[in-house]
Amino acid sequence: MQFRQQALAKLQSPEELDLPVRFARPQGWLVLSVTVVAMAAASVWAVTGSVTSTVSAPAIITHGQGSYLLQSPVAGQVTAVLAEQGQQLPADSPVLKVRTAKGEAVVRTLAAGRVSALAATVGQIIQTGANVAAVEKVAHTGDPLYATVYVPAENAASVPDDAAVDLTVQSVPTQEYGVLRGHVKSVDRSAQSPQTIAAFLGDSQLGEQFTKKGRPVAVTVRLDKSSATKSGYRWSSADGPPYRLTSMTLASGSIRLADQRPVDWLLP
Repeated sequence: MQFRQQALAKLQSPEELDLPVRFARPQGWLVLSVTVVAMAAASVWAVTGSVTSTVSAPAIITHGQGSYLLQSPVAGQVTAVLAEQGQQLPADSPVLKVRTAKGEAVVRTLAAGRVSALAATVGQIIQTGANVAAVEKVAHTGDPLYATVYVPAENAASVPDDAAVDLTVQSVPTQEYGVLRGHVKSVDRSAQSPQTIAAFLGDSQLGEQFTKKGRPVAVTVRLDKSSATKSGYRWSSADGPPYRLTSMTLASGSIRLADQRPVDWLLP
């Protein structure tokens, strides 16, 4: 009987015109308002804002002029090693003595620099053209250091002049002393082969290491100087490490690329 009365009431007012119409709840209006504001803000940012991106790549700290591999011009047995690793030598300085079939010969440096590696020992038999030492081209030990970052070739065009660079130095605890600051000095737009890198650094293993993911582009980074730190360079921490940096130290560089307009990648 109760259902029958409800059905009759429904027939008498099928459209329920006597009831007030509710268009939206207050919560719905709030959600709609927030959505409209968010969309408007996103539209303004897409037109006027910019997106900052970075590229990270392996790096090495050097004096900027590279190194050379010192090769023996004669074959024979090494009788004396006259230089030490890390020693600063002028041009034409003796490095090795070699006993040959024609007498004793001296292997000398080709240009002034720092001996970064010695590959010959007393008693060793070497052939003509054998690599006996790696010498970094630097006139004075106080010459400024640079960093070379080996960036993937596809990112080279996006590296702007004087871009900010953060360097995580392998021999410096990052959590304690932070990162080393610098700015892009130059970008070599040609891709580097393992042989080119090995010739510049005087180390064939580094040539292979920096080209594992393809031929990179060399980006030279000028380190920011600071008279307030022991190293003489600026760090993200106030003081930086309590010691000086040495050449041929491995690092990882993070380079800030040119800012991009978000509308360029939001729109298809």
